[in-house]
Amino acid sequence: MGAIIVLVVFAIAVILVLNAAAKVVPQQQAWVVERLGRYYCTLRAGLHIIVPFVDSVREHHSLKETVISVDEQDCITKDNILIKVDAVLYYQIIDPVKATYGISDHRIGIVQLAQTTVRSEIGKIELDRTFEERAVINSHIVAEIDKASEAWGVKLLRYEIKNIKPPNDIREAMERQMRAERDKRAVILESEGQRDSAINNAEGRKQQEIKASEASRQREINEADGRAAAIRAVASATAEGIRDVARAVQEPGGFEAVQLRVAEQYLQQFGALAKQNNTMIVPANLSDAASMISVAMSIIQRDGKAPIAADSAPTAALSRTAPSSSR
Repeated sequence: MGAIIVLVVFAIAVILVLNAAAKVVPQQQAWVVERLGRYYCTLRAGLHIIVPFVDSVREHHSLKETVISVDEQDCITKDNILIKVDAVLYYQIIDPVKATYGISDHRIGIVQLAQTTVRSEIGKIELDRTFEERAVINSHIVAEIDKASEAWGVKLLRYEIKNIKPPNDIREAMERQMRAERDKRAVILESEGQRDSAINNAEGRKQQEIKASEASRQREINEADGRAAAIRAVASATAEGIRDVARAVQEPGGFEAVQLRVAEQYLQQFGALAKQNNTMIVPANLSDAASMISVAMSIIQRDGKAPIAADSAPTAALSRTAPSSSR
């Protein structure tokens, strides 16, 4: 029985020694090992053997990205408005030794540094700009914390402001201001729409009047061209008729035909006067009509170079007409 007890005690001692000597480090972790109270080494992921009762694990550090919520805090803006700001930050341990011996608690150090830095950055800008300058504030905070946390073996990856809460009265004033601004933009947009509509209507009327005037101008030009063409056609036809008459007068018997035509028109005009008026005055001597015909025929002879028949039949016939009478 004594031997069995000794074996059992020996086995337990071996197990305890192996448990103290063999260390399995999980992935994305780093263990800081001290030997007799002094830094000895850093164990990465895997199986490691240390000296029992001489070496001891000082800290277990996670190398993964860690998220810390920064509690809501009071900040004063440049225009002396008290606001409440909360945020979230992301950091990662890049040097386990510095994270162990550089600061007592790197988490508390990062949070406190983030809070003081955000107060400083908020105090540089006015309230209205804090909402639109979030990205700038975040980048400035990351740069400032990163400088201080380098000695702690910590890398600040991101800092994001979650909420900015102004006092209730300021928030109500901002809401009224935003409503007024939206109303102002609506009125401006409506007036610009009316202005554009008036401009478009005026431009449309202008184009319509221009087109109408151009159409009227073109119509008048076409009508003028038509009248000119008609006048030229009438003149050409008249000239052609006169030339035909002149050629006919030069032919044998043409002159006598002209005399007969003139006599007929003379008598037709007297007949028309008799139809239109109740009273008609007839020359006492109808030979005056013959004289008129003779003058006309002399003009025709001069222009057409035709011989004058002074005692032509129509003239003689008019000379034998009875004396004038009045009705």
